[in-house]
Amino acid sequence: MAKIIVFGNEKGGSGKSTTAIHVAIALCYQRKSVGIIDLDIRQKSMSRFLENRADFKKIRKSDLPCPTYYKIDPSDMDSKSEANSEEEKRFAEALTTLEERCEFLVIDCPGGVSNYVKMAHTVADILVTPMNDSLIDFDLLAKIDPLSGKVVGPSIYSEMVWECRQLRASAKHPPIDWVILRNRVSHVFSKNKYQVGNSLKNLSKRIGFRISTGFSERVIFKELFLSGLTLLDLEKMEDWRPTLSHISARQEMRMLINSLNLTGA
Repeated sequence: MAKIIVFGNEKGGSGKSTTAIHVAIALCYQRKSVGIIDLDIRQKSMSRFLENRADFKKIRKSDLPCPTYYKIDPSDMDSKSEANSEEEKRFAEALTTLEERCEFLVIDCPGGVSNYVKMAHTVADILVTPMNDSLIDFDLLAKIDPLSGKVVGPSIYSEMVWECRQLRASAKHPPIDWVILRNRVSHVFSKNKYQVGNSLKNLSKRIGFRISTGFSERVIFKELFLSGLTLLDLEKMEDWRPTLSHISARQEMRMLINSLNLTGA
């Protein structure tokens, strides 16, 4: 069975696609067979990245590793029940097809909740939820009392994850390894940084997730997207001249991959 890694968060702009892309390519460089499903059917960031990567390989005659991509479409049925049934069949077919040839499946979810998103969260072995390091993003995990700063209850997204965990338990599948990824963490002390960190630590014990640090805000990630490249690819380029920012970003990526413990090492 392939290990399924799902990148999910109800809020857009948290770095889901960027993180999913780098994790998928990092696994490819570890000589793992990787399959990708892009459920962000409107923006298609992951799909566009792979198209850009294919173009780069063709133009530069490069042997960059690439994951296997499976295209999945939404149902156009008028009936909601019929649409859900059709999408369940399509999703099951995608999983079956990729699991036959891949050791890892990476699923990139859009912001918001859909039938596909719920199915992806239910099958996740590892659920990675990137969030910007702010109280605005934390609000998507839990509600905070504005006076005391204490967590008073889970968010709609946390409740959805709980429901998916219950479904997995009823099917006697191993529990989801839920990782909250703090992106764009400030390098200087601030009240917001302290409060987010403290609130995440307290909430992790209540609803069951672990915390990791992701990527800082760096221009290099946006620049690489147009060529379908990641930081690991740059190391293979003869004409690459790394800056201190690039080296720091590469270190962040390696620390992230290690913290996810994808290969069980």
